[in-house]
Amino acid sequence: MKSTQLESTNGSRTSLLIFDTGEEVASVLLDYARSRNMTAAHFTAIGAFRSVTLGYFNWETKEYEPIPIREQVEVLSLIGDVAIDAEGQPVVHAHVVVGRNDGTAYGGHLLEAHVRPTLELVLTESPAHLQRQFLPEAGLALIRI
Repeated sequence: MKSTQLESTNGSRTSLLIFDTGEEVASVLLDYARSRNMTAAHFTAIGAFRSVTLGYFNWETKEYEPIPIREQVEVLSLIGDVAIDAEGQPVVHAHVVVGRNDGTAYGGHLLEAHVRPTLELVLTESPAHLQRQFLPEAGLALIRI
């Protein structure tokens, strides 16, 4: 992954991240967030994947049900945020909509995705802190203001 800073104003930084073929998006993005000690950010991206695993959160089991898509797809929309967990570590939360070659679309929580040929991600860091707190009734760590 390559990155460049596009803008820096009032404590916010906007960067462009370009992912290369074969890179796994969630893990590379998390490593990037950790390396910059991010406490709050949001991002959008477009590009393509050679494969992706989406997740659907099952409210009854409190677990993500994997939805594997093992074919080339277009990334129609990838959006998400970075917040810190209870230990102060960055956590990436992302949702994605992908399009197949027949025009059908699938969407869900991003669990895993491998880029082919590229992914262009615009990330804006904020000097604020966003904190995720685990809520037992939801079975998830949600941002609390």
